[in-house]
Amino acid sequence: MLEPKIFYRELDALLAKIRIEQAGVNFLPHMLAELDSNFGRRLHFKDGRIYELVERLFILSHSDKEDASCFTSEIGFNQEAVQLVYKNRSYIFDPPDAGRIFFKTECSRPDCQAAFWIHSPEKQWLFVFSLTDGWIREEINLFLNSVRTAMNYRLFSDAIGARFGQAIQIQKSLLPADAPALPGYQIAGRSQPAELVGGDFFDYYEMEGGTFGVAIGDASGHGLPAALLIRDVVIGLRMGLAMEFRTPHTLRRLNSVIQRSTYASNYVSLFIAEIEQDGHLFYVNAGHPGPLLVHDQEIRELAATGITLGFLKDIQLGRNYVHLPTGAVLVLYSDGIVERLNEKGEMFGIERLKAFLLRHQHLESQAILELLFETVIEFGHGAPWEDDATLVVIKKTAWSTAEKTSPDQASAGSLALSPAQR
Repeated sequence: MLEPKIFYRELDALLAKIRIEQAGVNFLPHMLAELDSNFGRRLHFKDGRIYELVERLFILSHSDKEDASCFTSEIGFNQEAVQLVYKNRSYIFDPPDAGRIFFKTECSRPDCQAAFWIHSPEKQWLFVFSLTDGWIREEINLFLNSVRTAMNYRLFSDAIGARFGQAIQIQKSLLPADAPALPGYQIAGRSQPAELVGGDFFDYYEMEGGTFGVAIGDASGHGLPAALLIRDVVIGLRMGLAMEFRTPHTLRRLNSVIQRSTYASNYVSLFIAEIEQDGHLFYVNAGHPGPLLVHDQEIRELAATGITLGFLKDIQLGRNYVHLPTGAVLVLYSDGIVERLNEKGEMFGIERLKAFLLRHQHLESQAILELLFETVIEFGHGAPWEDDATLVVIKKTAWSTAEKTSPDQASAGSLALSPAQR
């Protein structure tokens, strides 16, 4: 019988090592060697080996014993002994003949066998040991299950970390590295995910004749499912616009893609606009918080022209128009900005956002963006973001050619286009 205090202290040290050991192809063989060398003699087990599941067969992939000729090299997944380990996650084969399948028939009668099952999202393994005289069932069970739990946690943590790392790189590659430098405009954008990856996005599209596009979107939820859906949306938008589809047509195609998606996140609000060099702006707003157009002491909200993508199979999306006069500031934002909470549970809200923009519209777009993020962060007393937060600030500046806007256009406001124009 082991001294309990010493055993638990050394077991804790082993479990900590499993958590921090450098991962890689040798991780499992190295941990097997640790189990054999540090606990084998005291817990009365030896001859550790690893079987890896390959196409319904467990293949012997590693053994700590130099002469492994007596160990079975392949074991079928449906074998009774394997199923006992699978169902119980760890199993002691007692009497010895119960674990006979782990040895070749020509070899001498084996010792009792103990095994546990570990798995990552992609692979599965069996760890098998031979028990020697003096083993105690309670000690072996405690040891096997503690190690199994720690190793499974480590394998899944590594896999999830790798997937998140890939998702982070994908999302970074989808977000614009720089704003386009266009005559007559200052443009700045930033997205702050609440987790490692987020469900917000913004994007720019350069078109012919000095026209450019801008989009902002927000998938339901946040984290990896939302980020995966946003990846599909960004790629779909870029492909649709590159093929010169009209914006409503592109969004209806995207709606069909979102409807068919199997992600936990399956709704996307989206605002997309085409902005001409002289300030003419045509937009579609699919259920996104209305961007704010600020000029002098007036603020105008570019309200929704249709519902959020993903709710219905067939949707109707209108296309509206506004004009950006020189000095006007257009702010696109996601709800993470206005729904930021302070210590009293109050939201930053749309009215605070409007008041901020009226006070600071004289600044350049990058300065407005940075100051607004600082203001919202301070409002929440520096607490972590509970939702993804995204801002795009576009300021109309003077350009060399006189603006070709008639008084009627400048005051026209939001003009729904005719069906022929959509």
